[in-house]
Formats: sequence, C-alpha cells, structure tokens
Amino acid sequence: MAQKNSHLTKEYQGLWEDHGLDAVVLKRKKKQKKTKGIPKAPAGTKSLAEIQTWLGDCRRCGLCNERDKIVFGSGNPKAKILFIGEGPGKAEDKSGVPFVGRAGVLLDKIIEAMSLTRDEVYIANIVKCRPPKNRVPTEKEIDRCLPFLQSQIKVIQPKMIVTLGLTASSILIGDDSPMGQLRGKFHKVVWSPSIPLMATYHPAYLLRNPAAKKVVWEDMKQVLNKMKEFH
Repeated sequence: MAQKNSHLTKEYQGLWEDHGLDAVVLKRKKKQKKTKGIPKAPAGTKSLAEIQTWLGDCRRCGLCNERDKIVFGSGNPKAKILFIGEGPGKAEDKSGVPFVGRAGVLLDKIIEAMSLTRDEVYIANIVKCRPPKNRVPTEKEIDRCLPFLQSQIKVIQPKMIVTLGLTASSILIGDDSPMGQLRGKFHKVVWSPSIPLMATYHPAYLLRNPAAKKVVWEDMKQVLNKMKEFH
C-alpha cells in the first residue's frame, strides 16, 4: 500500500474487522471535490420530514441495490449537537436507525458521559444506505447523498457538529489529512462556516483501540466547553 494511504489502514481496518471483514484500502483524493450538478432541496424545504419525502425510496446510486432500509437519521430535530458518521452498518441497515450496533452502544455511552441523551442530539451519516461489505463510500455515492445531509444541517441548525471518523471529517472539513491531525481542534464546515466542527475517532475504531477512548473524551470535553458559549 502506498505510504500516503497508511493512515487509512489504522482507522478502517478496525472498522472492517469489527464487522468480521478483511480490510480493503481504497485510495482517496487529497481534497474533496464540491458536489456538481446534484439537485438541491426543493424550494421552501423547512423540516426533516420534507427532506425525507424528497429522499423517498432513493435510487440515486447503486447502494440502493443491496440495502434493506434507508438510514435517514434520528434524534432531536432542533438538536444543538449533530453527530455525523460515515454510513450504516449491518445492524443499522436492518433497523433503519443510525448507530445501533456495537459502535452505537459505545456512542451512546459517550453521549451519556456528556450528560446528554440520544433524544437531545441528532445522529446522521454521510451516506444513508449501507455500502456492500462496509466498504468506504465512493465519491459518486457521496455526491448523490450529500445534498440530503446538507439540507438536514440547514434545517436542524446545530450549534456544533461532531464528525466521527476520517470519511465524515475529511468531507465536511474539506481536508484529507490523517485523522490524528484533524482531531482535537475546531474546524469550519465547508458549506456552513459559521458552525464549529470537532473531528474525532469513530466509535468502531475505539472498539479495536480502547486506549483512544481517552483521546475522544478530551475532544468531547472541548465540545462541552465550546457549547457554553451558546448558552
């Protein structure tokens, strides 16, 4: 594997092994491209329900061919904190709810440690259908799905976004640096620069690397301190 992609192995091997799969490294471009030619939300869209209606029984990319359920997102439609991961796993594909597998249980514990509940935050993913064998979504798949996430962010208007893992972090920040360089500091969302963003490790990575839990908690303490500015 090329040296420039070595940082992907450390994070994604844990993700794939957590699902009992062999790691397959996919090359990523240094910078994320802006979406082009992808339709925006219908004029006047003001609620998550309207976005979900717009999404419909989505057939905009090949991920629809093997999915069980679309995982739209869940939580408080007026949440102050929005958590964003990469995409649904096997358990999420079956339930239609984000982060309900082993990684989801750990995310719940992180949220609880922040003195919050799932009902107080919102949880979504970059793509809303499970990629086959839990692989990294392709650029085309991301482009087809990203407008829905962008619309969700616009409707929810969170005070803070927490990205979980390299895929979500690099896309929202517009920087494909290693996760170790992105985490632990605040960034701006590419298309919503007024919203502060904290990048941190994906819970599935923590399942394989428990020592990193301390690092994630340090990130979440920064989030909580930053949130005090909005009270």
